[in-house]
Amino acid sequence: MFLRPHRRRLSNGSVEEYWALVESHRTTRGPRQRVVSYLGDLAAEARAGVAAVAVGRTDRQPALFDDVLPDRVEITLRSLRVERTVAFGGVWLGKALLERLGLDTFLAAHLPAGREAISWAVMAQVLILGRLLDPSSELRLAEHVYARTALADVLGVPLAKINDDRLYRALDALLPHKAALTRHLRAMGGELFGCTYDLVLYDVTSTYFEGAADRQPAARRGYSRDHRPDCVQLCIALVVDRSGFPLGYEVFPGNRHDSTTVRTIVRLVEQTYGRADRIWVMDRGMVSEANLAFLRRSGRRYIIGTPKAMLKAFERELLADDWELVREGVEVKTCVAPDGSTDRFLLCRSAARREKEQAMHARFEARIEAGLTKLAASCAQRTWPVGTIERRVGKLLGANTRAAGLFTVTVRAGADGRAQVTWTHEAAWRDWATLSEGCYLLRSNIADLTSSDLWTAYIGLTQAEAAFRIEKSDLQLRPIWHQRPDRVKAHLLVCFLAFVLWKTLGQLCRQAGLGDEPRRVLDELAQIMLVDVAVDTTAGVTIRKRCVAQPTKLHAILLQQLKLQLPTDLGISILAANVVETSDEKSDDLIGSTPIIGR
Repeated sequence: MFLRPHRRRLSNGSVEEYWALVESHRTTRGPRQRVVSYLGDLAAEARAGVAAVAVGRTDRQPALFDDVLPDRVEITLRSLRVERTVAFGGVWLGKALLERLGLDTFLAAHLPAGREAISWAVMAQVLILGRLLDPSSELRLAEHVYARTALADVLGVPLAKINDDRLYRALDALLPHKAALTRHLRAMGGELFGCTYDLVLYDVTSTYFEGAADRQPAARRGYSRDHRPDCVQLCIALVVDRSGFPLGYEVFPGNRHDSTTVRTIVRLVEQTYGRADRIWVMDRGMVSEANLAFLRRSGRRYIIGTPKAMLKAFERELLADDWELVREGVEVKTCVAPDGSTDRFLLCRSAARREKEQAMHARFEARIEAGLTKLAASCAQRTWPVGTIERRVGKLLGANTRAAGLFTVTVRAGADGRAQVTWTHEAAWRDWATLSEGCYLLRSNIADLTSSDLWTAYIGLTQAEAAFRIEKSDLQLRPIWHQRPDRVKAHLLVCFLAFVLWKTLGQLCRQAGLGDEPRRVLDELAQIMLVDVAVDTTAGVTIRKRCVAQPTKLHAILLQQLKLQLPTDLGISILAANVVETSDEKSDDLIGSTPIIGR
């Protein structure tokens, strides 16, 4: 059924309009229309109400004038107010990144809706966007973050439906799809940004637990990159491409040595994405003869850093002058392996790194000198056992190993029985330190790359290191509070997905000529707010319009460069009310207001 207008001209020349409710029905001669009722002259509100009833709305009790906004209304100007202000820009941008990567459709396909009130696909988006915008625990996300942001408006999940229990169960629903997610994201990286993954950068870090973590079989004490040896930890291995876009990750026990993870990661990547002519780039912590033999056996190509001690074998090359400049302040040269190995060795020397190491050596030397002087003064004042002083000297040198080789310390008992401390400086150590400062050695089995290309590929490892810094600092991967092993893995997966959004924004910024500053762009656009502007009308209803704040000039430039279109409003709601009194001097009192879902 639908409304049809009828017009007739009166004798005085004016036109009268009236309305009829018309129904379509089928006959043997085809579809026909018949008038159900003549309704006479109807205002816009009445027409909208009749139309709503005519189309058969069954979601609630139909009423003629509900959910209707006339073209013109009289308002009480003094009642104009802002009732709700939440952060919108960051949420909207995060949702746009999700859609750009196809994660919304992926989650909807792999986490289909069942009997749950809110689908797990949408709850997974809540977790990912929450981790990107204001990383915190699931409890804080449910009780504080969600209400302060426009997540409810963008994702369509009311605040009353968000609680920590539902977020925890969303973690459980998301975790089984980790492998499929990494494959999907790899494909999207190639489609959107041309990632080829012909060169992969591999590194390992650790993250620690707060609490005993008794239910975590992989939680162990080991070398802590977070300087928290008092806590048990996990090791996380990450693989990224040359631009830093992630390929995948894996979790290992906290006491696992970096070199023992290489075979597992290489096989995992090859099982997931197939064998390819990849170049594996790793730092010196991954080096072992067993790993090198494993990589060579199947023809895998690699560029690996070597332990600092190997520089001793190339002392003659360090003294020579045949260096090749590959970048301002960086020189390299290809060297023959002293042990007859078929690998290429690339000797590198960096001016910036030399300054850094010189400063470190000077700082540690000064600490040792001051500590030994203090020990000598203490021995002159009182009688100390020789063994006690020797242990203190050992502790001092152990805390400052960077310059410990410079000192030869002797502790002996004097004629009066007092311990005496003397020390000398080793000239050979200082000469070698001066020669080798700023130098490092790379090892590779690739013959068809220039020295400059090898160095450039290895320096790409800074992308993996930057990824760890972002995940730990900006996305707060650490510390881990979860007690169940599967929840720990799901927490790491959410952090990984939030990092993918981060890198996607970084790639978009780079393409738009905005540099690689995703945090700055995200912080700037997060300042765009969503507000509810409400006003009372003389007809006894309150109109509420949900508006997006006008972007500043800087925001407009960012949006234009990123080719994003900010919405202007998110619809209008009407609150029906009984009017007690209306005047220009006194606002309307609304009694028994009932909110209606806005359009």
